[in-house]
Amino acid sequence: MNKTFWTLLLLLCQLSVYAQPDSLKPGLNRAKQYLADFGKIVSPNGIQENYTAQIGGINQWIYTRGQDKDNPVILFIHGGPASPISPVMWMYQRPLEEYFTMVTYDQRGAGRTFLNIPPDSIANTIHIENYVNDAIAIAEMVIQRYHKKKVILMGHSWGTIVGMKAALKRPDLFYAYIGIGQVLNTRENEHFSYAYAVATAQQHHNDTALNELKSIAPYPGDQPITREKIIIARKWAQYYGGLSAYRQHSRYFFAGPFISPEYSFDDVDAIDNGNLFTLGKILPEFLEVDLKGVKSFPIPVFMFMGRHDYTTPNEPTEAWLKAVKAPIKKGIWFENASHLVMFEEPGKLLFSLVNEVRPLATK
Repeated sequence: MNKTFWTLLLLLCQLSVYAQPDSLKPGLNRAKQYLADFGKIVSPNGIQENYTAQIGGINQWIYTRGQDKDNPVILFIHGGPASPISPVMWMYQRPLEEYFTMVTYDQRGAGRTFLNIPPDSIANTIHIENYVNDAIAIAEMVIQRYHKKKVILMGHSWGTIVGMKAALKRPDLFYAYIGIGQVLNTRENEHFSYAYAVATAQQHHNDTALNELKSIAPYPGDQPITREKIIIARKWAQYYGGLSAYRQHSRYFFAGPFISPEYSFDDVDAIDNGNLFTLGKILPEFLEVDLKGVKSFPIPVFMFMGRHDYTTPNEPTEAWLKAVKAPIKKGIWFENASHLVMFEEPGKLLFSLVNEVRPLATK
């Protein structure tokens, strides 16, 4: 693709953050068509399919892509809660598809899965244990559908809670577990993230940030943590590179769905709606997550850590990894990444998966 196309693509991404999508739809649709053609799996032994599967009593959207069906399968559990990776996987996943069959899905309450289900019908099912059981059921289905012995399990952010619990509950299904932006203890993460925001704002003499952060102090403290407090704390941690390293914003990530080959504009609208719905239901459980007491892990475990991540800070993960007993354990640092490791250092992600994890997976 020529330079003009990519310039147009970047412009559309930037505009979609600030303008109403309706005025941009013709150009966005053209970009989506180009990306769909560019990303089409054409190799004879490849696989590319989107479908719904009855998982946990509801239809959940599954996406599978790979250049060779004989490659090991990675089951990817997205973050959020309810922040699907499927509308932005076009941005980083294609090289991985040469070495792995990549399976992603929109979780209950997220993205296309949320869009196609009456919210009231699942309101009482938004519990961590149901997400864990969903992940296990999808792993079992994938193993059968693609004729594998096991799959590799990879989670990102919120998805690491689901993934780690799934690996502990059904280790027989997985060759290895990979946590990217691992969450072990939610309140501890909030503490480190807030402290980073305050310290960095002080260094930059940012009175606006300091006043906002002071308004929720002490944070997280021993009072209820509300969505409003989380937004303030995360706003400034991420402003100082805690989401994307060296960036005050991550427009590339949030605008990416507008040109996704997988998502319609209605699907994109469902991302925010699903996030608000799900977070409102799951927040009390989410805030009580504490996996630091896990002293042994039944399968190989890898932690991919962005050095500048202050969305899910790495201090607790690094300490846990040093102490845990596992058949294989390894922490891999991404020195120029923050929380969005897949997008920030895709080359090192590929290198690490191929060299460290792929050898563990046999057909």
